Amino acid sequence: MQGIWTTEHLRAAEARLLAATPEGALMQRAAFGVAVQAADLLAEHTGHVVGRRVALLVGAGNNGGDALWAGSFLRRRGVAVTAVLLNPERTHAAGLAALRRSGGRVITPARASQLLESVDLVIDGIIGLSARGALRGDAAALVGHIGAPVLAVDLPSGVDPDTGAVTGPAITATRTVTFGARKPVHVLNPERCGEVVLIDIGLAPELGEPDLRRLDGVDIAAAWPVPGPHDNKYTQGVTGVAAGSATYPGAAVLATGAAVLATSGMVRYAGPAADVVRARWPEVIATGSVTDAGRVQAWVVGPGIGTGQEGRGVLRQVLEAGVPVCADADATTLMARFPEVLDAREPGTPLVLTPHAGEFARLTGHELGHDRVAAVREAARKYDAVVLLKGNTTLVAAPDGRVLVNVAQGSWLATAGSGDVLSGLIGALLAGGVDPWLAAGAAAGVHSLAADLAARGVPVSASGVLAAIPDALRHLRHPGFPRP
Repeated sequence: MQGIWTTEHLRAAEARLLAATPEGALMQRAAFGVAVQAADLLAEHTGHVVGRRVALLVGAGNNGGDALWAGSFLRRRGVAVTAVLLNPERTHAAGLAALRRSGGRVITPARASQLLESVDLVIDGIIGLSARGALRGDAAALVGHIGAPVLAVDLPSGVDPDTGAVTGPAITATRTVTFGARKPVHVLNPERCGEVVLIDIGLAPELGEPDLRRLDGVDIAAAWPVPGPHDNKYTQGVTGVAAGSATYPGAAVLATGAAVLATSGMVRYAGPAADVVRARWPEVIATGSVTDAGRVQAWVVGPGIGTGQEGRGVLRQVLEAGVPVCADADATTLMARFPEVLDAREPGTPLVLTPHAGEFARLTGHELGHDRVAAVREAARKYDAVVLLKGNTTLVAAPDGRVLVNVAQGSWLATAGSGDVLSGLIGALLAGGVDPWLAAGAAAGVHSLAADLAARGVPVSASGVLAAIPDALRHLRHPGFPRP
């Protein structure tokens, strides 16, 4: 499991490490890592390192110092390096002296626009973790002149380090080099960060518990229930699905199919789309109502049930069942409109809510704002539930404040019906006894992997994502398995 730390915690950890490290040693270690990545980008984009031209955008403080020292290392490899000093009075003195000793050039921002349009690589050392808000002044004016790949030091300047928010001019990096630990910006705004490369500077012993966590394939594979020699269809988990309607039978087919392909021992469908579901998934026990469905170990409720009186009744019946519930789509809208429906839930019964941004606003009574992590934590506390906030970066918050992050490989899941597939996956894991927070995070990981496998570089439907679930699970358990 990958840890992610906020800037407050990182600054405290860095201070402890600095106190036990010779002066300047950490900066030179970090700067050497920047120089290595800069050379790699130059070779990747131009085929050569020697004789190439690099511009350093240098602000005040340590990020500027990292860029200057990196420039001095690049000079030793035959790279022409020019530093643009954006705050000359506060430029890192030792780093600037090192660049000048190595033969690097220094210019003012007034002369930098043409340079930025002609170099082979730009190293962004404008601002670091302590800064907030968009770029201003000369830095903001120069962003539009960048025509080369950008290597960001720690984070793209102008992007908030803890929320990933962009409120004005900001850098878009091709690659970001970060030191000691990943920061929230790296997962909350991956489009601005590009590829993130972590350089070990010995910070790990000082970090403590992470503020956010990201599951890797090993974590997801370990969490996913696998039948043993003594299992049967009941011990593997019986998933109930209350979804769909005469108007939206597809929601029932997708949610139910996901529960089947997620290897539930048994899936029971309850709703008006029973005939359609039975025709598509003959292994499903399909009935017309929740009352007739029989015993289940978890329910999925909401996709396509409607937001009228009938849907409200279905939601209440499911919440009264006393088993874990994944509430999606229309169920979240009903909870927002009729909060008293939650009185049917037995205290302490696990509940997973899976809103997109619009549904989240209805549930909480306010828009998301820039700080998505704080917002999803607040919602999880309010509803005493695991809240999965959908997006290209999906956040999963538990009521106790733990947050999982899942970064999709692309935007293939921005298609009708993909949320129904996700809810079916979550329901199957809940029925299998997986902790609700982990179930939501693992399901999000398999969901995005299935989309990536199904898409293969082109848009894909929710049905395509559904069909790719077995391939996604196979890849997680056998990473070397060839992609289709």
